[in-house]
Amino acid sequence: MPQKAQNVLRPLRKLLRPLRAPYVWAFILLRLTATAQSPELPSNNITWTSPSRNAAESMPCGGGDVGLNVWSEQGDVLFYAARSGTFDENNSLLKLGRVRLRLTPNPFDNGHFAQTLNLQQGDVTLTAEKNGLKAQVHIWVEVFRPVIHVEVSSSKPLAAEARYESWRHQDRVLKGKENNQNSYKWAPQGEVKTRHDSISFRGQTVEFFHQNRPETVFDVTVRQQGLEAVKAQLYNPLRNLTFGGALTGENMQPAGATDGTYQRTPFRAYALKSRGTARKHALTLALHTSYASSLQQWQQELRQTQQAAAQNPKAARQQTLAWWRSFWQRSFIHIQPTKAAENAPEWQAGRNYQLMRYMLGCNAQGQWPTKFNGGLFTYDPALTDSTLKFTPDFRNWGGGTHTAQNQRLVYWPLLKSGDAQLLKPQFDFYLRLLKNAELRSQTYWQHPGACFTEQLENFGLPNPAEYGWKRPAGFDRGLEYNAWLEYEWDTVLEFCLMMLDAERYAGQDIKPYLPFIESCLTFFDQHYQQLARQRGAKALDGEGHLVLYPGSGAETYKMAYNSTATVAGLRTVLTRLLALPPQVGTAEQRQTWTAMLGRIPALSFREIDGHRLISPAKSWERVNNVESPQLYPVFPWGQYGLGRPDLDVARNTYRFDPDVQKFRSHVGWKQHNIFAARLGLTDEAALLTVQKLQDSGRRFPAFWGPGYDWAPDHNWGGAGMIGLQEMLLQVDDRKILLLPAWPKQWDVHFKLHAPYQTTVECTVKDGKVTELKVTPESRRADVVLP
Repeated sequence: MPQKAQNVLRPLRKLLRPLRAPYVWAFILLRLTATAQSPELPSNNITWTSPSRNAAESMPCGGGDVGLNVWSEQGDVLFYAARSGTFDENNSLLKLGRVRLRLTPNPFDNGHFAQTLNLQQGDVTLTAEKNGLKAQVHIWVEVFRPVIHVEVSSSKPLAAEARYESWRHQDRVLKGKENNQNSYKWAPQGEVKTRHDSISFRGQTVEFFHQNRPETVFDVTVRQQGLEAVKAQLYNPLRNLTFGGALTGENMQPAGATDGTYQRTPFRAYALKSRGTARKHALTLALHTSYASSLQQWQQELRQTQQAAAQNPKAARQQTLAWWRSFWQRSFIHIQPTKAAENAPEWQAGRNYQLMRYMLGCNAQGQWPTKFNGGLFTYDPALTDSTLKFTPDFRNWGGGTHTAQNQRLVYWPLLKSGDAQLLKPQFDFYLRLLKNAELRSQTYWQHPGACFTEQLENFGLPNPAEYGWKRPAGFDRGLEYNAWLEYEWDTVLEFCLMMLDAERYAGQDIKPYLPFIESCLTFFDQHYQQLARQRGAKALDGEGHLVLYPGSGAETYKMAYNSTATVAGLRTVLTRLLALPPQVGTAEQRQTWTAMLGRIPALSFREIDGHRLISPAKSWERVNNVESPQLYPVFPWGQYGLGRPDLDVARNTYRFDPDVQKFRSHVGWKQHNIFAARLGLTDEAALLTVQKLQDSGRRFPAFWGPGYDWAPDHNWGGAGMIGLQEMLLQVDDRKILLLPAWPKQWDVHFKLHAPYQTTVECTVKDGKVTELKVTPESRRADVVLP
């Protein structure tokens, strides 16, 4: 922190101590340390001048760990509310209802209209004018409390009615593909129901909550996977979980309940009406999630949130604004900034980078990671696929199920964007599951180490449908009986590397994560020695290396021998452990890491048409999917790239591997834009990155998808962010490669982060660097100009 700020803060510490409010301290700190945002950011705001047809034409708004889809339809202002971690008994990630606002007289009914997402402030404003009556609806979410504010102001007095609408007013039996929203997927064991919420008028509010019943999919999964003996030791995030909230209106009173239908889904609406007309109206939707021992305790905790929100809403607003100011000051990418009005594809790519980062910022404070398959911003599924007549709770590929190959693409961009703190929900997710993953290894194979599968439940066990209910007698209980997922358990190594990178980029303490990283490595070392002994008398091959068989090259190269993705991951993580400062890790730990690194086999290569290529593995039995793990040594593992040895081998792999060429695409989680950028293939990187980050075709430009997953597809957007960052800035330990794959004809102004707590802000005009600011200045010597 600058010395000037320190001098100002010293006397404030004494004054603030009696307040006992950490968020006040955070607010003042942000105000003192924030600097001006990029002047181009306002050009990235989204404004619509006509109402929307339906929820698919909604606009994201959020903060903390709350996300809203906001839109206006047929004269009403509506929003869906969602929050991180609202998992029901079946592990669906349930929304927290829909709010509908109606004004009387109503300027939103065929009046002049505008709706704006203001990125600088993290809010949405809707305005309308009709017959001389002007009205504004301002919607924003507190960053430091789960509270949503709706503020109405008008030029003349008017009445307001707010309805809390719920499609969970009664039980719903889930059939067919609708179970893809939960952990049962295509293999439900008997009837599956989404249980109804409890919804009622309580005083002058509408209170609603979902309280998980004692039996959940966790219990079903434990029985299925033969873990009853250790069940009491397993972490269970579904037990006793209660979530919901309360809708309150200033000078508003209950006005009864009515039934209706939206997008073919029946709902019940609980109305609050203003007591009279006024030029200002205010609503709050306060949310609460906890493992309360009783409903009364949960209600008391919710009241505390409501009371805190009512005490000083102006201060909460200022704290939220300060947080967003700091967020936008940390990082940005603006391409062709003087050509915003032209809406050129490359300008769209820069603008949509900002929009994707904004959506990730809406879960900065969450206990749970942002889901790859829609994050907090899903909407009625029939608007994505007209055949899906399901509720707004639906998302394909599950709510509490985390597909690691997809999740990683959501979180990798946060290092260079300077948002290392936003990695915490994903890191904490894995730390909570560590013991469960270790118990799997101990129970099934009697050896140490954490076994994390690819389709991973939020309690650390394989998804039960992917694990398989119809398994051959005697089949290894630790394996998923699944053609795509068998032996696919190396993606966790990418999160180990993220933890190490958070230390290198942002100075985060790596020590809390060392047991996790070591346990993940131990699993591979122990398990493959055990498998080798089961096949013969030796645990290692003739060169003293592990035999990583059976393995998997992502979900594509199955029954692989020495999968390149696995070998590269183990080598990189161990090498990075040994590169940590000498005070990290004991001498014994470092000896263990060194010995383990010595047991990792080398990468495999092959020759095609006279070109030497990185092979997906030493051998494999079949190709099952459409990924390119033979290029994982380029990204994420960084063993090949600009300035590193044998660049031609990696480029040959990109250009001449027949599968890489066949699978190349910009859609969804495809990463060819990232590979091209890291290999310095500028034209290819530019083409694929622009295709990936171009406007989505939906009203909101960054609601991509569904791709291979769901809409909005966050791993689609995350992969686009990574590729764009890599075009602008790459790192090799202390070296910072500036503009390594950047088209000379594209002007750009960007600010990105590099290792060792370094920021690089650069302006390029007409192919030349016109401004370069490196902080700290001592790191300028490490910058390699194009």
